[in-house]
Amino acid sequence: MCDACVIETVKNRMLSRRSFFRAAAAGAATVAAASSGALSPALAAAPTTVTDLTHELHEEFPTFFGQQQFWREQKFNYKEHKFNLFELRVNEHTGTHLDAPLHFSEDGKSVAEIPVSDLVVPLAVIDIRAKADANPDAQLTPDDIKAWIAANGELPEKACVALLSGWGKHLGTDKFRNADADGKMHFPGFHVEAVQYLAENSSAVGIAVDTLSLDYGISPDFATHYAWLASGHWGLEGAANLDQLPAKGATLVVGAPKVRGGTGGPSRVLALV
Repeated sequence: MCDACVIETVKNRMLSRRSFFRAAAAGAATVAAASSGALSPALAAAPTTVTDLTHELHEEFPTFFGQQQFWREQKFNYKEHKFNLFELRVNEHTGTHLDAPLHFSEDGKSVAEIPVSDLVVPLAVIDIRAKADANPDAQLTPDDIKAWIAANGELPEKACVALLSGWGKHLGTDKFRNADADGKMHFPGFHVEAVQYLAENSSAVGIAVDTLSLDYGISPDFATHYAWLASGHWGLEGAANLDQLPAKGATLVVGAPKVRGGTGGPSRVLALV
């Protein structure tokens, strides 16, 4: 047999073996996932697009308290050291970030303790842009959830319910925080009764907003944070590009930081459709 023929035969056998093992691994993973019930059966099938729901984090990114919460110092640079390296200092609740149950409870789960199966979930997007345009203090209410269900069917199992207020269009301007002369902010959020409704009538594991807070800006008591996070759920604040997604059918992937004892942290968040 010629050398070329031998090489070709070996190559085909190797490819055949690789295909076999890939198929076996995929089959085992499917069986394991199905038997464990780890992931929601409502996840989007065979996604073809990925949407980044993460704002770019930088030193001037607006914050809830109005002060800088992200810093970086270059420790090595390419000109001198032939590589670049920054040391970062960041408040957990800066930019597009996750709120863990521990953030508003004495002994809730830390960000590292949130099950990964609760970070890859179906996404339900509730559009309240018309309300928000008319009133910056608008809140997502149980009636908005019921209207979504009437139009789209029941909320998917273990969903994240996202509030689309369109507030991202104000990023880079004072309107994003929208503070008045007394320093009180005005932007949309979840009404406490809405998260109570979700907790009692659905299996939702998270909520998301495109603003600086799960509560609306003028909230005096963080009622939504306390009601939702303290009951074992998570929240995502500062989500980007929710307007690029359908009301139903996307799968949310939250790349939360696995920090021991952390109350949250900046996250890379993707939506698969």
